[in-house]
Amino acid sequence: MKLDDFDFDLPEGLIATRPAQPRRAARLLVAEGDAIHDSRVADLGTWLRAGDRLVLNDTRVIPARLEGMRYRAGGAGARIGVTLLEPQADGAWSALVKPLRKLRPGEEIAFAAGLSAVLEGRGEGQARLRFNLAGEEFDAALDAAGAMPLPPYIAARRPADARDREDYQTVWARRPGAVAAPTASLHFDAVVLADLAARGVTFSHVTLHVGAGTFLPVKVDDITTHRMHAEWGEVSAVAAAEISATRAAGGRIIPVGTTALRLIETAARATGEVAAWRGETDIFIYPGFAFRVTDALMTNFHLPKSTLMMLVSALMGQGRIAAIYAHAVAARYRFFSYGDASLLIPPRDPDNGRKAAVD
Repeated sequence: MKLDDFDFDLPEGLIATRPAQPRRAARLLVAEGDAIHDSRVADLGTWLRAGDRLVLNDTRVIPARLEGMRYRAGGAGARIGVTLLEPQADGAWSALVKPLRKLRPGEEIAFAAGLSAVLEGRGEGQARLRFNLAGEEFDAALDAAGAMPLPPYIAARRPADARDREDYQTVWARRPGAVAAPTASLHFDAVVLADLAARGVTFSHVTLHVGAGTFLPVKVDDITTHRMHAEWGEVSAVAAAEISATRAAGGRIIPVGTTALRLIETAARATGEVAAWRGETDIFIYPGFAFRVTDALMTNFHLPKSTLMMLVSALMGQGRIAAIYAHAVAARYRFFSYGDASLLIPPRDPDNGRKAAVD
């Protein structure tokens, strides 16, 4: 299986740099069977049915992008950019620092809001930083000094601003720790959630802290040799029980976003049933993957040659995804994190009711 198998031509004008307003105004491509329908997120409930369960990622994006200055005695200062990646067990943070060559171990970077950090070490393109604040004081200073870590394909076109504080956060975000949003969830607002609940659609919350590695390109031609970055996640006992009860009652399990899908499939690897689970997952889903839980997926439109293109191809089949994306490009759907959405409903196996195997 080659990397080029997951390529497609995308006009640059279809890359969204701002979300639809209101959120529910985003377009929704619905692929079910051989049919493709053009709809709106506001009408999502008409494509679902009573007893379906949406699985939602409740991670909260932190303002992980910082701009600071490094000063040396008798010399000019240097501007330093920092993107936080993840906290370490001892309280330090791993981070991307640019330009790292202008910072020596032991030197301090001063940020706004009284926040500063010392470089403790470096390795494999990352830096280890220790901040002068911790706990609630750190959270407050980071909130004041940091900016939302927009994806590279947006950040290259415009800087993050005050609007992104709301736009790049889900309405149910609860557990801080992500440096990228679970973007399919950005389409939901109170109106959509109320409509779905009134139709008998239920919800379960899980947590996967999306890392910056989600934007790393695949660098191998044989995709089966690619290794995913690990991300921390948790499926609570309550969420696992809810998912199991829905399956037992014949309802469909529909993760909202690839992050929620990867997490519940991780939690179901051992027995085929979602169990309470907590830890780091580096699950890599590409064609040939045996889905244990997922019946359908709501997701945005993904980058060419990305692991997420491989994931949706595993769910729907490579040929089917090629047709879906060709339709999306021709119909001028908006792509990537702030773009439009799709509802992907694969065929079901008549013998067991689960998703049938596809090419």
